[in-house]
Amino acid sequence: MADIYSNTTKTGSVASDTTAFEQLAYFALRSQPMFEMVADVKSTNQSHPGAAVQFNIYNDIAQATTALTEGEEITPVALSDSTVTVTLAEYGNAIVTSAKLRGTSFLNVDADAANIVGYNMANSMDKIVQTVLVGGSNVLYGDDATATGELAAGDIITSALIRKSVARLRGDSAPTFAGGHYIGFIHPDVSFDLRGATGVTDIIQYQQRLDGAAVRQGSIGMFGGVDFIETSRIDHGTNDGASNVDAYNTIICGKQALAKAHSRSANFGENPSVEMGPVTDILRRMQPIGWYHLVGYSRFREASIQRIETSSSIGAN
Repeated sequence: MADIYSNTTKTGSVASDTTAFEQLAYFALRSQPMFEMVADVKSTNQSHPGAAVQFNIYNDIAQATTALTEGEEITPVALSDSTVTVTLAEYGNAIVTSAKLRGTSFLNVDADAANIVGYNMANSMDKIVQTVLVGGSNVLYGDDATATGELAAGDIITSALIRKSVARLRGDSAPTFAGGHYIGFIHPDVSFDLRGATGVTDIIQYQQRLDGAAVRQGSIGMFGGVDFIETSRIDHGTNDGASNVDAYNTIICGKQALAKAHSRSANFGENPSVEMGPVTDILRRMQPIGWYHLVGYSRFREASIQRIETSSSIGAN
């Protein structure tokens, strides 16, 4: 008996058998930019637009604890100050799409390009701020290490390092944020060790009784006067420690840690701007979109920044 199905039209027999495409674009996984929040010193009464902005900080005069002698004149003391200079620099990036791509793509290329440019703007500026923040001179190292290159696999974060950092901040009169706490930025790998540290587990158990939902969601919350923010954006030095151990930065800071200055001229602002560039080619095919900022950041008070460098038990070692 003849095979009546031998000429069945199957997948691949005709050109209409094609792969369907989802007409919604997905983007790379993104972390939330956040370091701008500690740049709370800003130029508000600038004398004129300039390439740099100078901030002046008066020094207090010494305590006067000696009793005055009746009838004798006192000796006046001179005022003194220090300065912090923030130099402005240009930052930006752009994408150019072609008319043929816009006319043949099943996705809205212009809208997707705007989305990518917008995140690149926030992502780039956050990295710029973080680079300034982690360059501070006040640093503690895990265990017996005295430099980044000495960090061993066991030099993980401890509650004692947190308490010591807070003691240094308070000892230097570093101002706290609203609520009387400092802000800490910590990598998830380091957070893993901190949450398992002796003493911190007691805090977590206490938090579970008060706000169990937050703990179940992985919140560190407040510890030792620090409101910790867990973020993968904090610097992570691959193989920077001894024997190729990864080195992690944990930053704890108070108010006035960073200063920010931006151009005060017309058409500039405190925040970066997204711009549609002009179409200048002869056939008007190339459409630019990009972002631009003229801004500068600097550490304002070193005494308001403490950095802890450690390894992690779940990092590379």
